[in-house]
Amino acid sequence: MSEYILEIENLTKEFPGVRALENVSLKVKKGEIHSLCGENGAGKSTLMSCISGVYPKGTYEGKVFFKGHEVNYHNVKDSEKEGLAIIHQELALSPYLSIYENIFLGHMETKLGVINWNRYITESREYLNTVGLHEPPETIVSRLGVGKQQLIEIARALSKKAELLILDEPTSSLNDDESEKLLNLILEFKRQGITSVIISHKLNEVLKVADTVTILRDGKSIRTYDVKGDKLTEEMIIKDMVGRDLTHRFPERKSSPGETIMEVKDWTVYHPEYHGIKVVDKASFYLKRGEILAFCGPMGAGRTELMMSLYGKSYGSRSEGELRIKGNILNFNSAKAAIESGLGYISEDRKSLGLVLIQDIKTNIAHASLKKLSRFGIMNSQGEIQEAEHYRKELRIRTPSVDQLVRNLSGGNQQKVVVSKSLLADPDILIVDEPTRGIDVGAKAEIYDIMNTMIAAGKSIIMISSELPEALGMADRIYVMNEGRIKGMLKKEEATQEKIMHMALVG
Repeated sequence: MSEYILEIENLTKEFPGVRALENVSLKVKKGEIHSLCGENGAGKSTLMSCISGVYPKGTYEGKVFFKGHEVNYHNVKDSEKEGLAIIHQELALSPYLSIYENIFLGHMETKLGVINWNRYITESREYLNTVGLHEPPETIVSRLGVGKQQLIEIARALSKKAELLILDEPTSSLNDDESEKLLNLILEFKRQGITSVIISHKLNEVLKVADTVTILRDGKSIRTYDVKGDKLTEEMIIKDMVGRDLTHRFPERKSSPGETIMEVKDWTVYHPEYHGIKVVDKASFYLKRGEILAFCGPMGAGRTELMMSLYGKSYGSRSEGELRIKGNILNFNSAKAAIESGLGYISEDRKSLGLVLIQDIKTNIAHASLKKLSRFGIMNSQGEIQEAEHYRKELRIRTPSVDQLVRNLSGGNQQKVVVSKSLLADPDILIVDEPTRGIDVGAKAEIYDIMNTMIAAGKSIIMISSELPEALGMADRIYVMNEGRIKGMLKKEEATQEKIMHMALVG
């Protein structure tokens, strides 16, 4: 009996114009936690999709062995039947169904065509207890936060009797507390004999839970480390991922903010459905020219809701308060009006709110600059291509052509397209919500360089970040929010992770 539950031999996968994987080989031992690291576009998610049947046998070359025998999966159901379950970065729950319906969706048994619903409600409680979620099974999924939905995905995988769990960026949408709980859950699964493969850009989490780490770069398997035996460090992983030393995670910048360019006073936002509930309560802050201003706080603090409501009333049933930009009182009724007044916004949800996935790169980049790229209502197609090509090279978007559909790009390259769209619109003030969520350290450094270049040009940035080291490394000042209120402000020289957390929880 082989000690390996999963073996991959010389796997090669091509898309039109792109070789995503080239002769990748990998071995995963039974009962271990194996992490897969690499830059965006390195082929990590593609590899796992080949293994699990998302890309069926015949669409790639090479061999995959699971539990000692070669497999030829034609779809995901084939792999699930054998005990292999994949949880994608983008959650695949049905928002209008209950928890227990989502857990058993697709594999409920019937008797004479009738489903025993009480049985599945009872069984779902066992799986929910296992993952540490104590919501009633009848709860509709859309009413739950992302962290709880992630646990439902894992419960669903367990209900299929998974022996190997593949988790693609499982903590990218979670705060520190939720991430900690999920990592402890994965460690508990290890004690129960369940093998896990984790794709993650959060290297501190990788080193905390993984037994083995494999690095992919440009579609090739570079090296596999034994975490303890090789005394693996974040610097070693980064060097193999990017092919060079990355000495400064947060590039240095001389900070010399100028006059106040934006001021918000007593800003209150009401829930979009429950109109009497305040999501943001009398928030006041200011932003200076040439400054990066960070907003930190736990999930549900109201940071995103505050910024979206300022950006053309994109959130909430109504809002109250005063917004001044360059001394003028403004009240945007649409995102278009905000853009025309020099305000830009990069959403945390790039797929739903930042991109049109069925359109190509050049069209997505042009979305916020149609007036700039057109004359008498007619689009300058050549100008659109030239601008897209400029940002493809400037931001190093990995694609064979700007005619490539955005949905075919990796998460990090999709983020670069969103950033390109905002840069082309040339805003004076740019709001960036979780700018580096789900992207690798190399791409993060590139995003940080872009932000610093904007600041050097006299622009101003408001950054929402759940990663405290990012906020501490990039921001000139940090506002801390919780429960819809601004709890306080810290300057760069006085801010620490401990002070931020204390201010959020105590005030």
